[in-house]
Amino acid sequence: MHHKVSGQRKLKKFKINSKFIYLISPNKIKDKKFYNQLIDIFKLRKTFFFQLRLKKESKKNKIIIGKKIQKLCKKYKVKFIINDDPYLAKKLNADGCHLGQNDMKVAKARKLLKNKIIGATCHNSLKLVKKAIKEKVNYIALGAFYSTKTKKVNYKANIQLLTSVKKITNIPIVAIGGIKLENYQKLLLNKANFLAISGYIWNNKKYKPLEAIKKLK
Repeated sequence: MHHKVSGQRKLKKFKINSKFIYLISPNKIKDKKFYNQLIDIFKLRKTFFFQLRLKKESKKNKIIIGKKIQKLCKKYKVKFIINDDPYLAKKLNADGCHLGQNDMKVAKARKLLKNKIIGATCHNSLKLVKKAIKEKVNYIALGAFYSTKTKKVNYKANIQLLTSVKKITNIPIVAIGGIKLENYQKLLLNKANFLAISGYIWNNKKYKPLEAIKKLK
């Protein structure tokens, strides 16, 4: 009997980082309701990163919104990441910045942000992964694993790629692209460290944001 219990304990320990969610903001943040939802989500203690990704917003509004979110991230111990813009990350004193392949080069961003978190999009390319490892990024984003309405999918990633990357690096992997209730466990079981989620939370026809995130256990 005792033997069985210790086996279960091992399994529990194997459960990957309980804060496995890399939450990406909706495309538009309009009202107070959003901040209240965010507080409720952060209180669940499942979110490790929050990324501010507002493609069509003015710089001024990004700063206003960013300052509010920065306060909440600090309070609930969530890492605050800015998408695409290391200068904004520095101005907001965010925890770091996420760089796409067409954004500022990692070396330049590192000079600007010193020891802050820098994550890099590597799509579905081992070559880009190896480059990111050399550049000493803090996490590597792979995807899109599933189809998504959040952005146009130009690159398809699969579980095999995830396995290959895990063999060559210990840098945390963020899986991205169409992740939702039906498919998230497969990625965790294949050792993705974090799951980037946006549409499933903010544009879910069936569940409110808090309900949607609660379902990811």
